[in-house]
Amino acid sequence: HLGAYSVPINWHFKQAEIEYILVNCEAKVLVVHADLALKLPASLTTDIQVLVVPTPPEIQAAYTLTSEQCASAVESVGWDTWRNQFTPWDEPPVPARGSMIYTSGTTGSPKGVRRAPASAELQQSIMDQIQLGFGLRPSARALMTGPLYHSAPNAYARAVISLGGDLILMPRFDALDFLDSVERHSVTHTHMVPTMFVRLLNLPPAKRLAANLSSLESVVHGAAPCPPDVKRNMINWWGPIVHEYYGSTEAGLITFVTSSEWLEKKGTVGQPLPNSVVRIYGEEGQILNPGEIGDIFVNLAVGAGFTYHNDEKKRAEIERDGLITNGDRGYLDEDNFLFLCDRKADMVISGGVNIYPAEIEAILIGLEGVSDCAVFGIPDTEYGEALGAAIETHPNANLTEQSVQKFLRENMAGYKVPKLVTFHDHLPREDSGKIFKRRLREIYWDDNRALNS
Repeated sequence: HLGAYSVPINWHFKQAEIEYILVNCEAKVLVVHADLALKLPASLTTDIQVLVVPTPPEIQAAYTLTSEQCASAVESVGWDTWRNQFTPWDEPPVPARGSMIYTSGTTGSPKGVRRAPASAELQQSIMDQIQLGFGLRPSARALMTGPLYHSAPNAYARAVISLGGDLILMPRFDALDFLDSVERHSVTHTHMVPTMFVRLLNLPPAKRLAANLSSLESVVHGAAPCPPDVKRNMINWWGPIVHEYYGSTEAGLITFVTSSEWLEKKGTVGQPLPNSVVRIYGEEGQILNPGEIGDIFVNLAVGAGFTYHNDEKKRAEIERDGLITNGDRGYLDEDNFLFLCDRKADMVISGGVNIYPAEIEAILIGLEGVSDCAVFGIPDTEYGEALGAAIETHPNANLTEQSVQKFLRENMAGYKVPKLVTFHDHLPREDSGKIFKRRLREIYWDDNRALNS
């Protein structure tokens, strides 16, 4: 009804990061849980109306917050007080503007993806696309496992509510809590990322067998490549209800693949949805043939056009022939199924050879003792770049650099075997569950991707 943009902010951000978003988006009102209010930059709270919402008991319990930590000392207005001072709206609503989602900033400062207001007809088309791409239906009981400041969980949650469904929020993902929530709330639909699959599969077999998941109808995942063995094991456990989509904050939902389709074409992220276009371009700007790896360009599905807030030139940098790219590389097969290789920024060029870390990670995750892993480029005086692997291990895992390298040599070409292998109790992660590769890489490189001395 306000005709305003909502701008979700990562609650993990420090003051400088929060300030960047608030200034960049030119915020007028900030809604915040009481326990997070103390993180706000003092210089900004005088210019922005701050509305404090009491921290829910579920969040207090999940993050072991005390009542003192949830008592805001920031000059503010309570949400209920602010809301109750208005009279009910009886005029036609102002056209909705939706969310302005900030990208994760993996290649620099976060960029606000702002869309033009959509007409009622376009809003319905967008909802139809989301309903198909997320496998949703009216009156679904959906469990949201991820943070709503990321574009896909945000779109999923909005779609559930718009379709008249029930939305159950997890304060944070825990594998056992997830299984318990599905049974307790008779969950029919959920949205996940591959890391969550790995954590579920790592549960003791007895815990998995005891879980009652009979209410589940559809599970969709995206955000990161899913190792084939992980996905196959999830389908074997849950049945043919594990589906996958591909898209981005900028483009929306582009492709979709069912369990049965994926089992026939392992590794695919699906065919383009209706009204979507996927095209693969080579280094010289030519359109590539099926099976040839190149840059993935897509159309904007049925969504309204977008721009980067306060940085419209960035929009032109990712566009070609009316299509846009988010930096992913891959190929289409002869049946128009899309396969991802890796992000262009993650691709490693070693001695002139292109190497895709996601391919190596998909093999490495199958090694006993590996809970999760990341492969990335490190400096090499002879080849320019070599491969490094960071492994999150299971407790009591008996792994060495040599045993990891031996396993990989037995399963792939020698030039794809990481030169350096490190072991970790926990790998750095974004809140979506994706491993924060930049933090692993920056140990070895300076800001210009040159060797750290």
